[in-house]
Amino acid sequence: MAEAHQAVGFRPSLTSDGVEVELSAPVLQEIYLSGLRSWKRHLSRFWNDFLTGVFPASPLSWLFLFSAIQLAWFLQLDPSLGLMEKIKELLPDWGGQHHRLRGILAAALFASCLWGALIFTLHVALRLLLSYHGWLLEPHGAMSSPTKTWLALVRIFSGRHPMLFSYQRSLPRQPVPSVQDTVRKYLESVRPVLSDEDFDWTAVLAQEFLRLQASLLQWYLRLKSWWASNYVSDWWEEFVYLRSRNPLMVNSNYYMMDFLYVTPTPLQAARAGNAIHALLLYRHRLNRQEIPPTLLMGMRPLCSAQYEKIFNTTRIPGVQRDYIHHLHDSQHVAVFHRGRFFRVGTHSRNSLLSPRALEQQFQRILDDPSPACPYEEHLAALTAAPRDTWAQVRTSLKTQAAEALEVVEGAAFFVSLDAEPAGLTREDPAASLDAYAHALLAGRGHDRWFDKSFTLIVFSNGKLGLSVEHSWADCPISGHMWEFTLATECFQLGYSADGHCKGHPDPTLPQPQRLQWDLPDQQIHSSISVALRGAKILSENVDCHVFPFSLFGKSFIRRCHLSSDSFIQIALQLAHFRDRGQFCLTYESAMTRLFLEGRTETVRSCTREACSFVRAMEDKEKTDPQCLALFRVAVDKHQALLKAAMSGQGVDRHLFALYIVSRFLHLQSPFLTQVHSEQWQLSTSQIPVQQMHLFDIHNYPDYVSSGGGFGPADEHGYGVSYIFMGDDMITFHISSKKSSTKTDSHRLGQHIEDALLDVASLFQAGQHFKRQFRGSREEDSRRRCGFLSRQTGASKTSMTSPEI
Repeated sequence: MAEAHQAVGFRPSLTSDGVEVELSAPVLQEIYLSGLRSWKRHLSRFWNDFLTGVFPASPLSWLFLFSAIQLAWFLQLDPSLGLMEKIKELLPDWGGQHHRLRGILAAALFASCLWGALIFTLHVALRLLLSYHGWLLEPHGAMSSPTKTWLALVRIFSGRHPMLFSYQRSLPRQPVPSVQDTVRKYLESVRPVLSDEDFDWTAVLAQEFLRLQASLLQWYLRLKSWWASNYVSDWWEEFVYLRSRNPLMVNSNYYMMDFLYVTPTPLQAARAGNAIHALLLYRHRLNRQEIPPTLLMGMRPLCSAQYEKIFNTTRIPGVQRDYIHHLHDSQHVAVFHRGRFFRVGTHSRNSLLSPRALEQQFQRILDDPSPACPYEEHLAALTAAPRDTWAQVRTSLKTQAAEALEVVEGAAFFVSLDAEPAGLTREDPAASLDAYAHALLAGRGHDRWFDKSFTLIVFSNGKLGLSVEHSWADCPISGHMWEFTLATECFQLGYSADGHCKGHPDPTLPQPQRLQWDLPDQQIHSSISVALRGAKILSENVDCHVFPFSLFGKSFIRRCHLSSDSFIQIALQLAHFRDRGQFCLTYESAMTRLFLEGRTETVRSCTREACSFVRAMEDKEKTDPQCLALFRVAVDKHQALLKAAMSGQGVDRHLFALYIVSRFLHLQSPFLTQVHSEQWQLSTSQIPVQQMHLFDIHNYPDYVSSGGGFGPADEHGYGVSYIFMGDDMITFHISSKKSSTKTDSHRLGQHIEDALLDVASLFQAGQHFKRQFRGSREEDSRRRCGFLSRQTGASKTSMTSPEI
């Protein structure tokens, strides 16, 4: 999501005061350290890896094999063909009375070796099977005989009841694409946005790069791909995120919204109690690896490595680079309310506090009349400051308020009890949604601890939201957790008739601990004031716009036999062209979790085919059938790019890794420098609903998360995310900078609505949507408010905690 901003900003992060900082470590040393980090991670997870590493076998299968060998030996059969006798000869001679024991040990050793060989064979076979991507490249709805055979074999070798990390050892490594193919695809992607002269110059630079430097840089990448778990992901985390010196707020964080039309309870403390209890239940399942791995088509596993750092994680600022600090466990949350910080324990006698007990603790904080200490109220603005500034101040803060800082950074996550309401309102639905998005993305600049892996925000009217730091994982991971949280706190935990959490308070619980910040240093005071001014400027400059498009959704697109994501992406090209009058590089995030420790790849959605369709739509002489034919071609091209990105054959991560190697080798490449100086004026992302089984869409259609959004990647660009809510609604989240005279989030939102209707009208089944949409904008507002009329009834329904 927000990664596009970091992707275009990583090169400036390698500079200091305008002077390029050379990477002094030899590239071979860096590759060695990269592999060493991979092996350390594997060793730190040894026990869990043992339990999941033998999958699809199980420890009981060893006992079965050992028993079978013992039975055969008792029947005077030798399944080892003499190997057990040789093993017995190698064992120490403990005398005749231990002859039987030597036989049992020999059988156990032989069973272990045979069991290990079988497991290794299963892993190799499964890894080879999972390296096949022909299924991904086939047309939608069609399945070839090789793919059917592949599916059958995967089903045979995959085993049953996998744990979260069961497939990690069997996942293939991300391949290094051919550098010639990458350069060719890159030139193809920039052709629509460059003039003939600029394109010819870029092509010359590309050919010079292929002739002089590409083979050497590619050799180092191939070496790293053989040694490290992933040839690009650790460098991506290092240089795109951790070395960035920009503020995290708006630039790196993203937000997730609550239910759009439903607030299960208006009581702030009750909603906090249920939500936090649900989050901790998710953490418990995560620690026990009871969360099943994500499977495409119910069969192809995705990498689960990013789940490890959801909780107990903080990004610690450094002068030149940050680092991610992750604790094995934490039994408290840090809470912010009206400028004060509190420590709230989450466990009692090694058991998780009940939702009602947690509600009691949060109500105590809400009722606490004590004022904030001087400069404490705005202290968290430092986490929204440039990272070098925050790193320097944190050094002083660590000496003067070490205990309080340790509580915040060591918390399971951060909680902000907001004093203001948020969410969709009947009086002004458009403005209220925009304000809700802005409050989640930036807040007031000093009421979120942006370093934490995520901040849970609970508004005064019971509305929820998340603000998520991006470096530790990508949006599908936090989205998976958020879906579980919303479904659990609403449908499983539920609320009583008066809106409180179910159960009874615990009067024996101690009061929440108020954190004391000793801040006598005038330099810290000055830094907090400067950070607050900078955060407010950054916050006030963000233009957020959220709107639910309810005329059609995934069901209509499915009836058109098209990919829903590709449909939206091509419509976005039409909308952006109408908004700006030109085409631009477009960033769409695609996951590469088909591979071990894969993260994301870029889909360059502005293709020649999409541009041809847009020009045809703006040409009054073109007929609808002609435009429709061009639209289908553009959709097919986008699908091909998306599948190539997911299968490790994208453009941008390969070029990024080549650039990093060139920096380690001190090689100047004009081509790679130009590639990483490009600006992404349109950054897009789809937020998938991954766990539909948690929500009963038919009986409770309003109980679906409304997705989230992120800041723009360019000063004169847009950030656009979208989520399909059920079958008949799409919610869009748009952001831009108010300081830009070229962008307007509301204007682009109107263009998106028009573009969707114009594209739908190309299909016979969608021609009535325009007639349905005709009328004034006031009528459209009333139509949206019509959905709000369901909110009261839905809220009452939620109190009964329906089971789904």
